[in-house]
Amino acid sequence: MGISMAICETECKSALCKRPKENVLKVLAKDPSKYGDAAEFEISISIEDALKEFKDPDGFVKRNKIGSDVCTLYADRIKDPSDLAVLEKKMKRSYTGWVDVSKLKAADRSLLISNSQPEDRQTEWDMLSFEEMGAVCAKCELSWDKGRGCLGSFGPDNSALPGIAEKYGCKVTASVPKGVSSKRVYTKDDASVLSKEIPILRDALQKEGKLAVSRYSGVVDRLEAVARISVKEGCGFRFF
Repeated sequence: MGISMAICETECKSALCKRPKENVLKVLAKDPSKYGDAAEFEISISIEDALKEFKDPDGFVKRNKIGSDVCTLYADRIKDPSDLAVLEKKMKRSYTGWVDVSKLKAADRSLLISNSQPEDRQTEWDMLSFEEMGAVCAKCELSWDKGRGCLGSFGPDNSALPGIAEKYGCKVTASVPKGVSSKRVYTKDDASVLSKEIPILRDALQKEGKLAVSRYSGVVDRLEAVARISVKEGCGFRFF
């Protein structure tokens, strides 16, 4: 297991991902049916029932390039329009659970989003590919990990760095394991303290020997970058 560290990027006005991450497009609802046309649905039929509608089932399968492992056919996957016309009356509608909040009134939209959990939301940022996300991060001034984003590695969960930090009085760095377990969000004031710990940690690694320098110098560099951004932007940071 490893520990990662990150700034609270959506607290930063300069973050290029702030607007897309805060722009909620869809919410997973317990009862999507009450949201009318805003509720997304799929139209489908079992492969067994579909094949019963054709005198030449093999031809149907071939025309629509249906794999042998397919159990359910969805309307938008049937390539032949005439075949779709045959099956439409037999197909059933089922809700996906997702609600398109752009189709709701402002009050209903606000209530649905506020009552949902973060993991039950799809944002504009979620719709981007990894390549598109990477391109945004590469241009962002908050991308403290050498242009790769605002999240990086602290190291394995058995890292000796917190112990070294404790030995030399660096309380913020020493608190990382407990910060992970308690899901602590560190403040910009903690970042100011962390910034003062950086030269102490670098000197401590020299005293601890070449192996400590080799293993933890990069981590200290990343801690310094996190602290600098947190102080500058007034944002929190965390370890997880």
